[in-house]
Amino acid sequence: MSVAIITGSAGLIGSEAVRFFSKLGMDVIGIDNDMRKFFFGEEASTTWNRRRLQAEISNYEHYDIDIREYSKIEGLFKKFGKSISLIIHTAAQPSHDWAARDPFSDFSVNANGTLNLLQATRNYCPEAVFIFTSTNKVYGDLPNYLPLIELEKRWEIEPSHKYQGGISEDMSIDQSKHSLFGASKVAADVLVQEYGRYFGIKTVSFRGGCLTGPNHSGTQLHGFLAYLMKCAATGKHYTVFGYKGKQVRDNIHSSDLIAAFYEFYQNPGVAAVYNIGGGRESNCSMLEAIDICQSITGREMNYSYEDSNRKGDHIWYISNLSKFKSDYPNWSIKYNVTQILQEIYDYNIEKWTKEDSSLLAGVS
Repeated sequence: MSVAIITGSAGLIGSEAVRFFSKLGMDVIGIDNDMRKFFFGEEASTTWNRRRLQAEISNYEHYDIDIREYSKIEGLFKKFGKSISLIIHTAAQPSHDWAARDPFSDFSVNANGTLNLLQATRNYCPEAVFIFTSTNKVYGDLPNYLPLIELEKRWEIEPSHKYQGGISEDMSIDQSKHSLFGASKVAADVLVQEYGRYFGIKTVSFRGGCLTGPNHSGTQLHGFLAYLMKCAATGKHYTVFGYKGKQVRDNIHSSDLIAAFYEFYQNPGVAAVYNIGGGRESNCSMLEAIDICQSITGREMNYSYEDSNRKGDHIWYISNLSKFKSDYPNWSIKYNVTQILQEIYDYNIEKWTKEDSSLLAGVS
């Protein structure tokens, strides 16, 4: 039986991958020690999602392992050996704000953890496909120096610019402010490429925009759409930081991203790099997202605006998907922003309501 190892298996992308590849008949080995709770607090814990996976998927086996501990990673890879045909590495410290508070933890998780997985792949299953969820933050704040135009509710790039269809992989990753999170992900991204080029391993770095979906344990520092909708639905206060609320992000549903992973798994390259996100088909500004949330929930959102933006935050970022679509023409975006937000709301409103009721009961 073919084995898939998925790190961050109880998180947004990891859990979507677990469900997808387990349905193909693969034995899925999940690695997740709920570091998200350590990073962002109780509301970001993925324990609820891990329990669901264990209860619902018979060919899923969970391991509470810290990817920074090479001996434990090595033991797992040694156990399954060449039965491993796929590694999907989604585990990460994902916030540039948090990284500045604890650079050692950020770098050890993002860079050293990735190195551990790559070396174990090299030693025990060198024919396996290694898929890495990188980030558009590898480009630092260079996108902010593009020629942008201010519209009523969003920033947009000049129509004549070569990136009008989205930012492509030819953008430099040098001479820009990355945030410490961006720097640790650059290190991991380059390691993934190098293990591909140097050792011939079938690796890919997917440089994601905003990755989202109903299984996201959204929190203030990470999980833009999921946390926004949670605040919109529950009346919790939300703060918009800088750029007049007109900053633009492209948003890709977790299932669309997993579909891209599957396409690569079927026909892998070596040291591949792709920008991946919602592209021109699924993007929004903060103000536009708030409008959509208000329309879905039927209530005014409780939010305020802070003029200072987060360091290194992008003003406008839309991924150019043409390279991946050219290499994998069977793949396409299925979800737009409105569909994503509606699904997040429908899937979570009962859980959020129960959480609010429990909090109120605790106060009384």
